Amino acid sequence: MSEAVGGSGSGMSRRQLGRRVLAVGGGLAALPFPAGAVASAATSASASGGGRPTLRHGSPERAGLLPEPLDRLVTDAETFLGPSPKHPWYAGAVLLAGRGGTVALHRAIGMAVRYSAYDEKTDTGVEFPADQRIPMTRDTVFDLASVSKLFTSILAVQQIERGALELEGRVATYLPEFGAAGKQDITVRQLLTHTSGFRPWLPLYKEPTHEGKLRLVWNEAPLNPPGTTYLYSDLNLISLQLVLEEITGLGLDRLLRNEITAPLGMHRTRFNPPASWKPGIAATEDARLPWSGLDRGLVWGEVHDENAFGLGGVAGHAGVFSSAWDLAVLGRTLLNGGVYGRARILEPRSVELMFTDFNTEFPGDEHGLGFELYQHWYMGAMATPRTAGHTGFTGTSLVLDPTTDSFLVVLGNSVHPVRGWRSGSAPRVAAANNLARAVPVRPARGRASWFSGMASATTATLVLPPLDTTGAGKATVTASATAPGRPRLRCALWWDTEPQADALFLETSADGGDTWLPVAFTTLRDGEAPLEHPSGSVTGWSGRAWHRVTAELPGTTGLTVRWRYTTDRQYVGRGVYVDGLRVAAGGGTLFDESRPADAGRITAVGWTAAAD
Repeated sequence: MSEAVGGSGSGMSRRQLGRRVLAVGGGLAALPFPAGAVASAATSASASGGGRPTLRHGSPERAGLLPEPLDRLVTDAETFLGPSPKHPWYAGAVLLAGRGGTVALHRAIGMAVRYSAYDEKTDTGVEFPADQRIPMTRDTVFDLASVSKLFTSILAVQQIERGALELEGRVATYLPEFGAAGKQDITVRQLLTHTSGFRPWLPLYKEPTHEGKLRLVWNEAPLNPPGTTYLYSDLNLISLQLVLEEITGLGLDRLLRNEITAPLGMHRTRFNPPASWKPGIAATEDARLPWSGLDRGLVWGEVHDENAFGLGGVAGHAGVFSSAWDLAVLGRTLLNGGVYGRARILEPRSVELMFTDFNTEFPGDEHGLGFELYQHWYMGAMATPRTAGHTGFTGTSLVLDPTTDSFLVVLGNSVHPVRGWRSGSAPRVAAANNLARAVPVRPARGRASWFSGMASATTATLVLPPLDTTGAGKATVTASATAPGRPRLRCALWWDTEPQADALFLETSADGGDTWLPVAFTTLRDGEAPLEHPSGSVTGWSGRAWHRVTAELPGTTGLTVRWRYTTDRQYVGRGVYVDGLRVAAGGGTLFDESRPADAGRITAVGWTAAAD
């Protein structure tokens, strides 16, 4: 069963690298990266300059993270063990967060196995006796559901590197039967980016034979012309599985072991875990009609997804079981550019493309090769145009932020005992918000800067005291908009907000705050051209770096200047920081935050002094 996907509503400009991808000799080549020979998955990384960081447990400080938000990450996660809002979001979870090579948080909460059945008449779970329940541990293995798609995607990109598969090649070139019913022009890239036109799902499990299941795929017609629409579909990765098995002559389970899990030492990751693993696996659903497609009873140790079960537990869209640590190893490998220790599974340029938006024509549905990008609905404040991840219907997720070199794994058994108890992605968002807050933002100058906070549905204001900007006593101040003495605001600004939905405004009032008018300003980041903001506002992602702000102010007595930050009720970004506020006119300084007397006159509502 696919995880329901929603967009972030972004209106920012997107990375354009995806439009500059070429199929060169069947391989990948991004223009910023040189083409060259590509090593196989198990090749030692020594040929490219030695190993890269491997994971170890360590303190938040060693990871360059703030400990308090990590503590809140666990506390917030524990609240979802209770009514959320009526039923628990999950029976239990394993949480893992880190930065660089350090895992700073690895915690298990709740129960891996709690319910023996679901009572639909009373909408309650039938609990196992207390001595038969199994608590979560840090090593608990989970059915990853759609997070499995990442493994299939990596396997495909490996074959593209080796020249056995072309990114822009037609799927029917490898599987002639696939070309029926109008699918002859669907490409491998369209499968990886969910732009093939496939409907989201087909009940393949109803067909009793493998051949019958394949016929359903061959005969399925696209809902939309390929390349014209983004529509998330399990059929894309099922089709990609068939391509991979055709060109390699190996089953997907063998490919997974040979090319990913064995080289990386991911010993708790596989399709179809053996019976001996069952006590260490989180249970999923009491699968019965009508909420499930199959009557199976408590699913525990076997794949939950009906189609994956019908395909023998090995499927391109679902079926991989794994632990939080193993997923963190995979994440660290990708953040390392495809290498972990001395084992390389991908070239850096391939990882770059997996994290590059190919869906620039579908804002809000940013997608790399297999990875979803910039999705606040589960990435929360970790979301940037480069943040990559995926979710799984069973309650799983992986989020990787190359900007801060941080990673987050949230594994929950949220369909235990029944899928209807869980809705939305609130635990994922809460965890991502806390990890994002744990990455410090150092003040631009001095010991502290003003921080807007990260609360939703709020308005936070940072107000300077009334100033006389007419130039009285300042001979160089004039009313001319271009005169050198015109009053100016200068400060440092850092912002990262949910695009369009949350915004920061610079405003002035000349009547004591009864009315406010926007003030245009300019931002300048080191090494880049100045950016004009004529509307007096910013939104979205600024590169998570400090920008220098300059704004011309009107000349009047009793002028009040404020920064106003507003957020909607859904998701937030990392927030806004302001530092070094200064107003000068006519060669003199009217206000300087660095002076204690002036700093004490700032009125902050919702903003706090942060010394990250």
